[in-house]
Amino acid sequence: MLESNKDSAKLDAMKRIVGMIAKGKNASELFPAVVKNVASKNIEIKKLVYVYLVRYAEEQQDLALLSISTFQRALKDPNQLIRASALRVLSSIRVPIIVPIMMLAIKEASADLSPYVRKNAAHAIQKLYSLDPEQKEMLIEVIEKLLKDKSTLVAGSVVMAFEEVCPDRIDLIHKNYRKLCNLLVDVEEWGQVVIIHMLTRYARTQFVSPWKEGDELEDNEKNFYESDDDQKEKTDKRKKPYTMDPDHRLLIRNTKPLLQSRNAAVVMAVAQLYWHISPKSEAGIISKSLVRLLRSNREVQYIVLQNIATMSIQRKGMFEPYLKSFYVRSTDPTMIKTLKLEILTNLANEANISTLLREFQTYVKSQDKQFAAATIQTIGRCATNIVEVTDTCLNGLVCLLSNRDEIVVAESVVVIKKLLQMQPVQHGEIIKHMAKLLDSITVPVARASILWLIGENCERVPKIAPDVLRKMAKSFTSEDDLVKLQILNLGAKLYLTNSKQTKLLTQYILNLGKYDQNYDIRDRTRFIRQLIVPNEKSGALSKYAKKIFLAQKPAPLLESPFKDRDHFQLGTLSHTLNIKATGYLELSNWPEVAPDPSVRNVEVIELAKEWTPAGKAKQENSAKKFYSESEEEEDSSDSSSDSESESGSESGEQGESGEEGDSNEDSSEDSSSEQDSESGRESGLENKRTAKRNSKAKGKSDSEDEEKENEKSKTSDSSNAESSSIEDSSSDSESESEFESESESRKVTQEKEKKTKQGRTPLTKDVSLLDLDDFNPVSTPVALPIPALSPSLMADLEGLNLSTSSSVISVSTPVFVPTKTHVLLHRMSGKGLAAHYFFPRQPCIFGDKMVSIQITLNNTTDQKIENIHIGEKKLPIGLKMHVFNPIDSLEPEGSITVSMGIDFCDSTQTASFQLCTKDDCFSVNIQPPVGELLLPVAMSEKDFKKEQGMLTGMNETSAVIIAAPQNFTPSVIFQKVVNIANVGAVPSGQDNIHRFAAKTVHSGSLMLVTVELKEGSTAQLIINTEKTVIGSVLLRELKPVLSQG
Repeated sequence: MLESNKDSAKLDAMKRIVGMIAKGKNASELFPAVVKNVASKNIEIKKLVYVYLVRYAEEQQDLALLSISTFQRALKDPNQLIRASALRVLSSIRVPIIVPIMMLAIKEASADLSPYVRKNAAHAIQKLYSLDPEQKEMLIEVIEKLLKDKSTLVAGSVVMAFEEVCPDRIDLIHKNYRKLCNLLVDVEEWGQVVIIHMLTRYARTQFVSPWKEGDELEDNEKNFYESDDDQKEKTDKRKKPYTMDPDHRLLIRNTKPLLQSRNAAVVMAVAQLYWHISPKSEAGIISKSLVRLLRSNREVQYIVLQNIATMSIQRKGMFEPYLKSFYVRSTDPTMIKTLKLEILTNLANEANISTLLREFQTYVKSQDKQFAAATIQTIGRCATNIVEVTDTCLNGLVCLLSNRDEIVVAESVVVIKKLLQMQPVQHGEIIKHMAKLLDSITVPVARASILWLIGENCERVPKIAPDVLRKMAKSFTSEDDLVKLQILNLGAKLYLTNSKQTKLLTQYILNLGKYDQNYDIRDRTRFIRQLIVPNEKSGALSKYAKKIFLAQKPAPLLESPFKDRDHFQLGTLSHTLNIKATGYLELSNWPEVAPDPSVRNVEVIELAKEWTPAGKAKQENSAKKFYSESEEEEDSSDSSSDSESESGSESGEQGESGEEGDSNEDSSEDSSSEQDSESGRESGLENKRTAKRNSKAKGKSDSEDEEKENEKSKTSDSSNAESSSIEDSSSDSESESEFESESESRKVTQEKEKKTKQGRTPLTKDVSLLDLDDFNPVSTPVALPIPALSPSLMADLEGLNLSTSSSVISVSTPVFVPTKTHVLLHRMSGKGLAAHYFFPRQPCIFGDKMVSIQITLNNTTDQKIENIHIGEKKLPIGLKMHVFNPIDSLEPEGSITVSMGIDFCDSTQTASFQLCTKDDCFSVNIQPPVGELLLPVAMSEKDFKKEQGMLTGMNETSAVIIAAPQNFTPSVIFQKVVNIANVGAVPSGQDNIHRFAAKTVHSGSLMLVTVELKEGSTAQLIINTEKTVIGSVLLRELKPVLSQG
């Protein structure tokens, strides 16, 4: 068929051949017949011939060389697919003689108009380099040229070539760094993986470490009560050491959307990037994406779990919320089960250990014996890590000794031996119990462990030890070598401590060992005989025999096998194998001082041509100029609480606890520049409206605008995109309010708007949808402009604002309810010091995101208690606490009330800490009722309905309540609701509907409660909030209270 004159027959033949190759069959015998058709004029045939040649050119090099002139001609073919295929075939012929031809072809292809051909040129670079490494310098020139390419198709391939040929030439990346960051979202998936790994290495060499920041923040909080001068000095010191480079932030932000990629490798690459280069407070967002990957096939699960195991050792808090995702399923293969066990062990703490131990009890009964043994080892590790459950675990393991399964019993013995060694307490009963098991256990390791335990504790079990030695002497010849060594050790120890009973037995065992087949046992026998049996030849060592054999042994350290893997980059083959693989590129340490950032600056004109489509540029610019002209100034002041480039209000409104923690840190870090974030948000909105009118009323010249634009474009890629994207990503109500206030002053600014469009459009062509900058490069805060409008006109314009933000955010005074006190420390537990706490339902003076708590301390003894203070704090990730000043002394029968503030991050997590006196420390904890995490909000019925309309679907939870009619009177409902939750009543025009509103203390998310009375004795309770977890907990608490009489 290949010899046929008809193209249809040839095409059919080629399809069959390619089909054979796809099925894995060998079609190399047809090479001569296929090569003849390489010059065919039919494009379809030509494509298939090239597919075949790429596969077999390396095997049949001589025949392929005969057609080399045809391939060279094909490089000039008008069809891009043919040009690319020809280059692929040419680079697959691995013969040194054609290196110059390949080099020429790659150079030509790198300048091709088709991005597909340029992509193949990048692939050919790697093949040529492996064939002839001497061509490196010339290939680097081609790589440098291709790195400047604007096509997303080429980016991944050329970075791969860069990693293969010259990974140390970081200087080639400088000018292309920002472009690669912005292109990342549109590159194909495998290209994304390569680029992310390369940029991770790049970031570690070019930016300073962002990890110091958290420690300094904590130090600052501890010294809250210092004088103002000290505080200012500390603030200055804190700000100087670390400010995130805008380019560093650009990389972190542009990779974040890729966590939602469908490709597991991309998600894993972004996860390792966040782990290695992002601030620790931001790394938490990767946990959810990694847990999502556990639904993939077992191979992906294996790699992901290995990486999670490494991460969970250093930062437990990241994966604690997803604990149940790591529970073992019956369908999991053993390798996955053991990795999940590893992670569960790393995540175990006092709070969840009881749940985990119940889970482990089930695993021990598994039919998979290897997994059951691994579970017992896990129980042992939990027992050593968490002191509170050590005895429980030990008792549980002793119970397992009566198990029918020998492997379970053997593993339990080994683990018990380690636990007893770590706790040199009187455990005679357990040792006696284990001695009895020697008759039934046959696993060598278990037998050896029991003998070692008896030998170490031979003085505690003086009657049992000699008897065990007698039994072992009988079976010595048939024992495993490991057990024989322990029998010899046991004999030596008993000879030294109880020579009356065991002298003859030990000599008998030493004689048996002397003629054993294993030379290790013969050597050990000679050594022990010389050491313990005194004779003329004995050296000085025999005097110290007892000290040598019965010395205190160091307890074994039960560590995670993943503890030493963190020096490998996550997601790499080296990390998986725990060995440095060929081609592994190590991550360098962070530089002490950041290299010059100006090397990454590129001319703006280049970027403008590169990114913005001409048609869309004008539309986008005109729309964005409408807002961003004044916003550039606003952002510098309005987001002053934003040290890491995410505005406080924006990150506060997002639901992820990791981000909330981050924004909380950020806002407290720059708290010197604003009173509190709540008033900051109000005044921010106010200032936005003022600044907008201001900047429009001011007659700025176009040249000033252009100067300002040019200055800003030097500091970052696209400052307009930064300012507008920050505004665009804020809440809906905020954007609506801006739109309204803008429309009011539109007539006044129409002329200015036209000028702005004409004067500034060419400069802002570098605005890109990819370049969503949310950082603020301005180092000094810009003062807000002085209002140019009269107060009366501003008030009129305020009235026209349709946004609910001003009314929603205003916090009202709480309703008075009887104070509920909770016991913090009972006088019996506190050795006479009693402590009670209650929630006063007032804004906290220590921080706007903290819940105010008042603690009453009582001295019930007849002696003075001195130096009462807060000791060690064990807070979950994200929680923060402001402690009270130490109390020098508390007189007998005296009492004092102190205030504290705790930021619970909108969760009911327990804040554990130590309440200390001069002599003692007592562990106490505070768990807030969900109703105390709220602040009441005053709003109109219209505002309430509008906000409720935006919080539907998953943000709404409801329940039906059944109660007697007398319990549904307005006063009763009001009293019951405010007793449970710190909410404010909303005026209602309907008698059968009662509304209450509040906002969460930490993030300011609205909490809307509606009680709607139905016919008869039923009512519907509806809660609308973004914080669905808090909403559902509040619903559970309100439902029984409203139902009861």
